[in-house]
Amino acid sequence: MSISKKQKSTPLYIKVHEGDNVAIVVNEGGLSKDTMFPCGLKLIDDVPQGHKVSLTSLSIGEPIIRYGEIIGYAREMLQKGSRIKESDVSLPVPPTLSELIQDSTKTEEMEPINGYTFLGYENNDGSVGTKNILGITTSVQCVVGVLDYAVERVKKELLPHYPNVDDVVALNHNYGCGVAIDADDAAIPIRTVQNLMKHPNFGGEVMVVGLGCEKLTTSQLLSSDDKRDVVLLQEEQGFHGMLETIMKMAEEKLKRLNKRERTLCSLSNLVVGLQCGGSDAFSGVTANPAVGYAADLLVRAGATVFFSEVTEVRDAVYLLTPRAANEDVQRKLVKEMEWYDRYLERGKADRSANPSPGNKKGGLTNVVEKALGSIVKSGRSPIVDVLAPGEKATKKGLHYAATPASDFVCGTLQLASGMNLHVFTTGRGTPYGLAMAPVIKVSTRNALKEQWHDLIDINAGEIATGNATIEDIGTELFHYMIDVASGKKKTWADYWKLHNDLCLFNPAPLT
Repeated sequence: MSISKKQKSTPLYIKVHEGDNVAIVVNEGGLSKDTMFPCGLKLIDDVPQGHKVSLTSLSIGEPIIRYGEIIGYAREMLQKGSRIKESDVSLPVPPTLSELIQDSTKTEEMEPINGYTFLGYENNDGSVGTKNILGITTSVQCVVGVLDYAVERVKKELLPHYPNVDDVVALNHNYGCGVAIDADDAAIPIRTVQNLMKHPNFGGEVMVVGLGCEKLTTSQLLSSDDKRDVVLLQEEQGFHGMLETIMKMAEEKLKRLNKRERTLCSLSNLVVGLQCGGSDAFSGVTANPAVGYAADLLVRAGATVFFSEVTEVRDAVYLLTPRAANEDVQRKLVKEMEWYDRYLERGKADRSANPSPGNKKGGLTNVVEKALGSIVKSGRSPIVDVLAPGEKATKKGLHYAATPASDFVCGTLQLASGMNLHVFTTGRGTPYGLAMAPVIKVSTRNALKEQWHDLIDINAGEIATGNATIEDIGTELFHYMIDVASGKKKTWADYWKLHNDLCLFNPAPLT
């Protein structure tokens, strides 16, 4: 729905919390100097859409407050009605992690909701898929060219004979050799590959293509030395022999996968990953709160939900530790933050490296403001567990899955943790997708939905203009997730077959 003519002409701003001394401009195209709001506030600068205006005059060093939290301090005198730019704001000191462990937590008991189901593919290990895919894992990047060639032939020559199989996906990555395979941090990429190949959407069919001389051996990936699931190219007779062996093994697995059928499953078998990318100042007031509302509905229905992105949580982690189910979960959360602090320190990374230029163009001033808007995706549910990067979830409920903020790395790690449905919020826009699981795109602004009508699945921009509530969009998203997981509706990313490469997180040295 487009913004009405009245809304286009009437100056609008959003103030999130009663104690905020800044607000963001809602109007498409922004507002010009001397614009007068109905409340009497007059702009003394031009202010682009999503950017902040000072609701009071601020002295040097005075806190700038959004979401009821300090996002920074004024570097100079700021007059009431002025635009607040990045250069006007100094970063606050990040929360001290050692002080966040508390004797008691403040978890909120949420009333369960029963009876929700979806049509999924049940697996022998108890997991449930939302797709029926043949996944072919690589043990080293060297084999990618051959495997990609083979996959194209499998799709063209074999897949049409197995109509119940959705796709054939190569799990390509840049790991496997030329790496410190025994380094402590090497556990992260190895664990990730191990868990990716066992993804619920692969129906228990494991297939690995390796070279034969790599450091990441197939015995490290498979629980047994069974050669029936492995093709080593160095053991094949030429390129033609490689292709024929891969295709023969693939067809055997396609035959078994083709027998899978969707059955009625409890919603407790859904594993949903939450992520934001191309965020803007509306992310924390439209799309992310709506996703948080839907996340609470999922948890109440018994499902598993991940939220992630360490650098977009770190500056607001003090709001999360009280929601931990117990002290052990608190300690695990703090441990992951500490590990990432050290990781960034080794690379001499600065907190100001996040947000991106696009985030800033969309009105986000710094990483603190971005973090406060990001964590609302997690809703209000208790955090039942914290997962190290690529670690498999073993509990139901809301999890913090520690990942970098990079869209591609985060998505890969959430897949490894067992995610079978992805929800991705965006304000600036991104065509991001995953081949292994459906990706639902939620826009923060009406203008983005209008511009990318054939890429955005759910529009949360109506919240900003007052045409919908957080609960309205959150409920719409909840039911849309069930339909997508059931195969009844297809996301735009799946419709266009858009997907990004898998991107492993490898903090260990290259050799």
